[in-house]
Amino acid sequence: MMPPRQKQKPAAEGDAVERFGADLAALAGPDWQHAHYGVAVSGGPDSMALLWLMTSLLPGQVQAATVDHGLRAGSADEARMVAGFCAREHIPHSILHPPAPIAGSLQAAARAERYRLLDQWREAHAIDHIVTAHHADDQLETMIMRLNRSSGVGGLAGVRGRKDAVLRPLLGWRRDTLTALALDADLPIVDDPSNSDARFDRARLRKALVSQTILDPQAVARSAHCLSEADTAIDWAVDRAIAAWPDAADPSVIRDDAYPAEIFRRVVARRLHANDPRLALRGHALDGVIAAMKAGKRAMVGALLVDAARGDERGSMWRISAAPRRKSRDRA
Repeated sequence: MMPPRQKQKPAAEGDAVERFGADLAALAGPDWQHAHYGVAVSGGPDSMALLWLMTSLLPGQVQAATVDHGLRAGSADEARMVAGFCAREHIPHSILHPPAPIAGSLQAAARAERYRLLDQWREAHAIDHIVTAHHADDQLETMIMRLNRSSGVGGLAGVRGRKDAVLRPLLGWRRDTLTALALDADLPIVDDPSNSDARFDRARLRKALVSQTILDPQAVARSAHCLSEADTAIDWAVDRAIAAWPDAADPSVIRDDAYPAEIFRRVVARRLHANDPRLALRGHALDGVIAAMKAGKRAMVGALLVDAARGDERGSMWRISAAPRRKSRDRA
């Protein structure tokens, strides 16, 4: 008697899993098949498709987590929907809640808290990588938003495929492809209303891009990857430039050995950050500091003072020190 046949995935789904495996391996490295992964799942079609791909590719090596910020009335139900699906499919799942209400810029603060909670969860469960469902259409939106902010190479690199423990293997995939995959696999999905909330820049841009046919999101994603590699190469050059200084170990020193403008920008930004980790100068603010330095003027940056080094006649060396305290005026 022949043994019973195992149920085979449809060819299209099998091809999708094989494609996804190649994309994941490119980010996770040679030991990718032996790692343990945590998937960030909101319940939308993108993240549900990602969870399906991960568990189809690496059954038993995947856990899932849903972050419920409690910002919408339906968010708890959405998290429970994901939890129910994971329970049926025997996928370990956690619902994560911020310890305090989100404050500040809503989307930026929620994003920062989401990654903080996911990283805590990763460490607590001995997970090697967090995997998120960012895709090519997300990358296109990000790059356009950053073009509108006059971003440089680093900003236009967009969403990175890998950053610390976070992997984004779907950056070459279209949103429609993932939605179709979720529907074909009969996955439960939810629609986050914030994705179409006109209060948010990204939602307005997404609506404007729906009918456009000029920009190819997958081509834009490839360009973003090239810019990411260029950004890494510039940082490598900055590391080598600073390492060649005779006083490289002194974080108060800034030198300029006729570096290209972008190299010197990063030298200055890195030295300022080394003296005050709260500083993250970029764009016009950073260029203004550099212009003052090159003009031989003192530059005040937060609680720091950048001044030309004594005895430097070439105008190519500066020192960072604590800015003098401002004298308070006596009041009558």
